Amino acid sequence: MSSENEKPSEEPEQLALIRETVRKAKVPKAKPRTWRGAALAKELPVARVVVNKGVLHLDQFFDYAVPEELDEAARPGVRVRVRFGAGAHQVKNGRREGGRLIDGFLVERRAESDYTGPLAALADVVSPEPVLGPELLGLARAVADRYAGSLADVLQLAVPPRNARAEGRSSPEPLPPPDAPEPGSWTRYEQGPAFLDSLARGGAPRAVWTALPGPYWAEEIARTVAATLASGRGALVVVPDGRAADRVDAALTGVLGEGRHALLTAEAGPEKRYARWLAVRRGAVRAVVGTRAAMFAPVRDLGLVVVWDDGDGSHSEPHAPQPHTREVLLLRAAHDRCAFLLGSTSCTVEAAQLVETGWARALTAGRDRVRAAAPLIRTVGDGELARDEAARAARLPSLAWQTVREGLKTGPVLVQVPRRGYVPRLACERCRTPARCRHCAGPLEAPDQRELRCGWCGRDDPDWHCAECGATRLRAQVVGARRTAEELGRAFPAVPVRTSGRDHVLDSVPGRPALVVSTPGAEPVAEGGYAAALLLDGWAMLGRPDLRAGEEALRRWIDAASLVRGQTEGGTVVVVAEPTLRPVQALVRWDPVGHARRELAERAELGFPPVSRMAAVTGPPEAVEGFLAAAALPPDAEVLGPVPLPVVRPDGARRPGDPPPGEQWDRALVRVPPGSGAALAAALKQARASRLARGGGDPVRVRVDPPDIG
Repeated sequence: MSSENEKPSEEPEQLALIRETVRKAKVPKAKPRTWRGAALAKELPVARVVVNKGVLHLDQFFDYAVPEELDEAARPGVRVRVRFGAGAHQVKNGRREGGRLIDGFLVERRAESDYTGPLAALADVVSPEPVLGPELLGLARAVADRYAGSLADVLQLAVPPRNARAEGRSSPEPLPPPDAPEPGSWTRYEQGPAFLDSLARGGAPRAVWTALPGPYWAEEIARTVAATLASGRGALVVVPDGRAADRVDAALTGVLGEGRHALLTAEAGPEKRYARWLAVRRGAVRAVVGTRAAMFAPVRDLGLVVVWDDGDGSHSEPHAPQPHTREVLLLRAAHDRCAFLLGSTSCTVEAAQLVETGWARALTAGRDRVRAAAPLIRTVGDGELARDEAARAARLPSLAWQTVREGLKTGPVLVQVPRRGYVPRLACERCRTPARCRHCAGPLEAPDQRELRCGWCGRDDPDWHCAECGATRLRAQVVGARRTAEELGRAFPAVPVRTSGRDHVLDSVPGRPALVVSTPGAEPVAEGGYAAALLLDGWAMLGRPDLRAGEEALRRWIDAASLVRGQTEGGTVVVVAEPTLRPVQALVRWDPVGHARRELAERAELGFPPVSRMAAVTGPPEAVEGFLAAAALPPDAEVLGPVPLPVVRPDGARRPGDPPPGEQWDRALVRVPPGSGAALAAALKQARASRLARGGGDPVRVRVDPPDIG
């Protein structure tokens, strides 16, 4: 009886004891949202912050008061939370309150503020990990100024999102510098060993490297990194895609061993990638290889920056302010006074300009080595196609069939097709005039062999006839990858046919006989190299309405031909294009540098980039006109246009920078001579900032150094 009577009285006593224990325990309290009445830090009570607000008229630092409780954690470089947007009337007890909580970076602690009014207090320090150092901050500021963008937008690209679990793990201890590597295959280049020796001795050589065809370029990059690490400095390598990054990663592991470099690509996932980034930031790893975002990697004591295949469009960042890897690494080389290496099997006009101006030296092989390493190039022009019965019947010339048959005896054969799918573009069968829509002059298509349809406005055109000669029969300007694979499969029924394109990209293929049909840039590597290659519909690549059409076509051809065995091993490449055209002749001679120099000379006469600096202004017609009228452009600026852009149909594919579907936008190009690029960027940035501050409704987009100018 007694025990039963005591139970009800014990439960309230136990609950009361638990509550009292909880009250006395040191449970972390939530941070005050405004720190009203909180004491400030005794030393350096002002924090200078860059807020994560990418609008141009707010592209500046903002000062905040540092509460005493956050004094120790609020170090330069850490992520913080601040209240932003409170008006001057929201002041209580000498502190500004209100506004919206946003993220930012603390860049400096100061004793006093330049702002004379009341300051808001830091809301919180998100993490004590310093992620924004002065070198990275200076680089981000330089990139923002060059591309008429905001510092906050660049920092969004430069500093990856935080991952708490990755921050909680310690990074490995740094390894001692390795020994200087042997030159290896760098002996094939006239100045190759000297370049490596300069890196190992702590020098800062600058070179434009035209790599020989073959599989050795990744190992050669790895040796430059090893030579730089041997001098006690860091190295950074940026490549266009994950496949190239994996090749360099494997080469670095083979030359340096494990633990001396970090691979920064999106495929690693956010946690692993951030952990690797932190290891670089903390100095545990001194070498980095990665894709586009790695151009901002915070490598300690940077001694070398390398960009591979700078002509690849993947090096152009699609997010504001849309910087290019090559230009960012040029800025890093200048600011950090480190070595610079721009490498490719081809050569861009920008690379040729670096050599012509004397900023960098050419790093090439002798002609004897080039001829031995490159495959034999054969051409098929329009005249031969017109006389070739096989080409008219099956869209592939007799020479191509013969090359395929011979190549399949010893290994795989690569077939490069400019576009994917069925018959992307059509032309008159008789005179080859491109088939255009009668309503909007857009290109006519026959997707999946259905009825003719305009690629711009989407209208059907079942009764098409050529406006030039009156013919009613069409031919494919470009035969897609699937159609080509089907035709080759029927012609060679005993040979396996594999495809590599946007939907499914192959990394490698075995060295046994097979047909590999690929779109440009998706060519897999073959074990031992391809026995032969066909480069189809070359004139379609050359006929694109773009300033870089010839340069881009040559780059795509050389990239594919570099995967073929050398001429001494019987490697052969057939390109279906007019032999007299300059890019075709450059391919036959394997002379991308000469082609780039001639292109540079012509652009200098016409005032085209990269000799001049250019910016594109796009938007609704009235908005573009008003923007250009209000912008204080440099006196030597020249405005080209504006001209209307093609209207994007709602169900069509969109590229970054395209106008909204169904809207008519205009584009104007603003060109300035050398030396006025910084003034142009500043003027465009100021005009955009003023427009945003006034609440300009119509969107106007500005892109400095647009990759496509028509």
